[in-house]
This record gives sequence, structure tokens and C-alpha cells, in this order.
Amino acid sequence: MNKKKLKILGIMLAFGICFPLHFLYDKFPSFITSIFAPVNESILEHMKILFGSIILSGVIQKVIILIKKEKINNICFSNFVAAISSIPIFLVMFLPIYSIIGENIIITIFIMLLAIIIAEFISYIIMNKKDFKLEKITIIFVILVYVIFMLLTKLF
Repeated sequence: MNKKKLKILGIMLAFGICFPLHFLYDKFPSFITSIFAPVNESILEHMKILFGSIILSGVIQKVIILIKKEKINNICFSNFVAAISSIPIFLVMFLPIYSIIGENIIITIFIMLLAIIIAEFISYIIMNKKDFKLEKITIIFVILVYVIFMLLTKLF
């Protein structure tokens, strides 16, 4: 599978994962699900959806690469960068529109899709760079972000 097809698959997977992730805590309320899914309707909590959907999509992409025994540089790190960069990308588009027209679910979903597309494009660019040798420590970055989300969930 070439990199472009992998990233298009990543967009579809991440966008599709957003919806079940949104309702995960409602269906299975527990400490574990509160780490990965929103526990309320705040913008901060919804950033967990965006981050988590891209990370899960990245895991699936990594599995596909392993099954096909392909060598693609920076796949884990590029998906982490996509996930973390999707948050400010979303907020830069969402907050001005929200302040003008308020909550509109169709616009919010469209902005989320647009943020995922831009983030996956960033991931694609990183995948085309030389190997950064950050693949093995990317999991530490992901855990750190979830710890931060967990702490912020408790604060807010």
C-alpha cells in the first residue's frame, strides 16, 4: 500500500472512529473510558476524540504496514504529530465560528473532518522525511498526552 492510500485510509478511519469514541464514556462509564473519551461536552474533552481517533487510526495503519512488510519511515511518530497537531488546527477553525454562530453540529463535524485531513497531510509529509529514529519513544509521548488529558479532565 503506498503512502497516499495509507493516509486516505487514515482519514477515513480517524473520522469513523470519532463517532463511537464520542459515546464510549456514556455507554461504559469508568475511569478507563474517561481517559480516552469525553465525560462532558466541553471543547477540551472533545479534543480527546480528535487525538484518540487519529492515534487509533495510526495503530491500524501500523498493523497494515507490518502485515504487508513494508518499510515506511516515521509512521508512529508521524501519526502522533498528526494527532497532536489536529487539536490546534481544529481550535483555530472552530472557536471563531463558534463565537459567531454558536453550536452547529454539522459545521463542527465538517471542521473535525477538515482538521483530520490537514493533520494526515502533515503526517504524510513527515513520513516522506528520512527516518527520525523516534518510533520507539512515540508511545511515551502518547501516554504523556493522555496523562495530561486525564489531569485536565479532573480539573475541569
